[in-house]
Amino acid sequence: MLAIDPGVVAWLALAEFLYVRAVRTLRQRGVTVSKGQQTCWHGGVALQAVGLLSPIDVLGEQLLSAHMAQHLLIADIAAPLMLAGLRTPVLVFMLPKPALVALARRARLRRLVRQMRQPLAAIAIYAVTLYGWHFDFAFQAALKYPAVHALQHASFVGAGVLVWWSALEPKRRRMRGELWKIGHLLGARLIGMFLGMGFVIIRVPVYTDAYGSGPRALGLDSLADQQIAGAMMVVTDIFLMMFALTFFFLRAGQQADEDARAAAPPQAGVT
Repeated sequence: MLAIDPGVVAWLALAEFLYVRAVRTLRQRGVTVSKGQQTCWHGGVALQAVGLLSPIDVLGEQLLSAHMAQHLLIADIAAPLMLAGLRTPVLVFMLPKPALVALARRARLRRLVRQMRQPLAAIAIYAVTLYGWHFDFAFQAALKYPAVHALQHASFVGAGVLVWWSALEPKRRRMRGELWKIGHLLGARLIGMFLGMGFVIIRVPVYTDAYGSGPRALGLDSLADQQIAGAMMVVTDIFLMMFALTFFFLRAGQQADEDARAAAPPQAGVT
């Protein structure tokens, strides 16, 4: 039976309210947020809802593959979409002024967050978060205790945001095209892909204390469930790597053309 978590509903509703409010405020000031940027945000929120409020959430307690699908939706796909939707100036207007003032006064916290979202630090945090939660004791605790499960989701989303932050640069009005971003994202995705390949290759079911070693929901046996979970991780990582390679390569070319035009001397008028 599908149980709607009121906490999740409240979080998604608040996120949507704050975003729509920010876009409306900017429009009143003569600043238009592009349809593409708004689509990224709303699409990310929709994927969060699918992952956290649909039957996938219930099946996650019965199938490792469903649990993995949930994590891929909310952290690997929805998180970067929402980050892209937050690009400045929305980012500046997203939170109410009292909250922004309170954050501005937390110099140490802001400095810590800046350090955490540096590329190497972000990848290290992502790796520790991803592999740490897949230790048997941590994975079982997340399935057993709702508060731990919520913490698991939040940490996956947070780690994903840290990795994508330096590539998407949401604090800038226009993202710079730099080729190092391809290597940065490929490195992060390879970390996840190796874990997924492990699930595919291992011939002994894992997490049997949580899911059992016999037949599971939808007629899947334990090994098939595990291999499907790993395959989903691998396919998602390959897709994201191809996206990063294509998108940032094209953006780097556009950036080079823009820089060349800006550096070109003005042409003298023809008399």
